[in-house]
Amino acid sequence: MIEINNLSKKYKEKLALSNVNLKIPRGEIIGIFGENGAGKTTLMKSVLGLIKYDGFITLDKKEINCDVMDKLSFATCEHSFFPNLDAKAHAEFYNEHFPKFSYKRFNSLMEFFSLAKNKQIKNFSQGQQNQFEVIMALSQGADYIFMDEPFAGNDIFNREDFYKVLVGILESNETVVISTHLIEEVSDFIGRAILIKDGKIINDVSMEKLEEEGKSLVSFVKEAYHYEGDRVSRALRDLTDEEE
Repeated sequence: MIEINNLSKKYKEKLALSNVNLKIPRGEIIGIFGENGAGKTTLMKSVLGLIKYDGFITLDKKEINCDVMDKLSFATCEHSFFPNLDAKAHAEFYNEHFPKFSYKRFNSLMEFFSLAKNKQIKNFSQGQQNQFEVIMALSQGADYIFMDEPFAGNDIFNREDFYKVLVGILESNETVVISTHLIEEVSDFIGRAILIKDGKIINDVSMEKLEEEGKSLVSFVKEAYHYEGDRVSRALRDLTDEEE
């Protein structure tokens, strides 16, 4: 289990995370939701040790350092691959450095996305690069797989099919944490939703509880963020009044 205690992070004078406390056990698919700048990416990067922070983060009661990094993987829209290498070379590199790397999963996902193994990744399209990023994160053999807006540039059909494949290939002890704005699309695949606003967790709920309450994830998120349903009509009315 990953345990986050009193996590805070400040960029110069801006507080990106404020006293975040969270537990991430094995075997869950978790969605992290929030507006741009809410702290989603900062939270993930803190867990992965990519940035400095205040507070404590442990994996199975131990400090997260180089000794446990093989248990964590990250698919980011900022990309972490080697652009001049082809897919086959990436697989060889991962296989050498990560003892649980799965060629079977790698080959299956490359085929699923119809990606060429002998093509330099820099020559992939933006959408294909994001697909490849996800493939490597899932094939690494990590216990905890973090994905930050993993499907930017992909069409809805690719995304929907992948969510189904994701649920089908995950082992019972693997955890996936997805940060995305595509709330409605992932609502059928996640088991838990974490909402962040202004660097603080404002809600943490299971999809089972939402179902029991008869709420959709979209309506729950809108309620939590006090979404104003008439904001579009008000804006249009104001614009129309100005033109007149």
